[in-house]
Amino acid sequence: MTKVIACAHEKGGVGKTTTTVNLGVGLARQGKNVLLLDADPQGDLSKCLGVKNPRELTSTISTVMDYLIAHSDEDAHPDFEYTAPIRQHAEGVDFIPANASLAATEVTLVNSMSRETILRQYLDMVKDNYDYVLIDCRPSLGLTVVNALTAADSVIIPVQAHILAADDMDALFKTIGRVKRNLNPRLQVDGIVMTMVDSRTNYGKQIDTLIRQAYGSKIKVFDQTIPRSVRAAETSAAGKSIFQYDPKSKVAEAYQSLAKEVLVDAEKRLKRSTERSR
Repeated sequence: MTKVIACAHEKGGVGKTTTTVNLGVGLARQGKNVLLLDADPQGDLSKCLGVKNPRELTSTISTVMDYLIAHSDEDAHPDFEYTAPIRQHAEGVDFIPANASLAATEVTLVNSMSRETILRQYLDMVKDNYDYVLIDCRPSLGLTVVNALTAADSVIIPVQAHILAADDMDALFKTIGRVKRNLNPRLQVDGIVMTMVDSRTNYGKQIDTLIRQAYGSKIKVFDQTIPRSVRAAETSAAGKSIFQYDPKSKVAEAYQSLAKEVLVDAEKRLKRSTERSR
């Protein structure tokens, strides 16, 4: 079974793209087939995976979404090249890029008959080839993010170890709740990942404690935190994951540990689901 995970937070700069890329490569290093999907018009995930200028791309996630929007009244798409946007990365993951055209696609979605489910329709065509699909969401709660949540089985929420990033989560939880009630009853929150943590300072420790006290009783806060690192920020320009760019770093070790924690949790949930269905 394929597990689709949306990496989401309303606030920008909290480590969504870095987490999507490095968690995805970390899962691939554990032997999983992984597809990364860029769902942000800024194309940051695409850049992190080596696409120098996303604006020059002719086949992106918006290409397939635009096609499905235009043909939303059709049951089948026999002539549709649904694998065309999928690219391969040297570190063993596939990815679907995005660029600024996705912003225009979101405007078009407003008047679409199936405006919340277009992305799910597309992923249903390709996801069987993968164990995990990770979606890098844009920092908003618009229709593109709603599409990602509707297509996903679960959500991982990166949170920068800063009070402002922690304060912005309530709106995201409300959106997740609305999507779960109205569009995707299977949607769950896998957990919160603390990013850019400076455990050497009292402030970093206080924010970590605050998040765990505020949400830990209801939502998992991953044991593994991601340390602050200038080297991690440099990986986007290199078009590599932290595993290739700085394999012996604490950040590489942290993301590999996070990938293992995600796998263990997924196996536990699958086991519980199997036992309930007997």
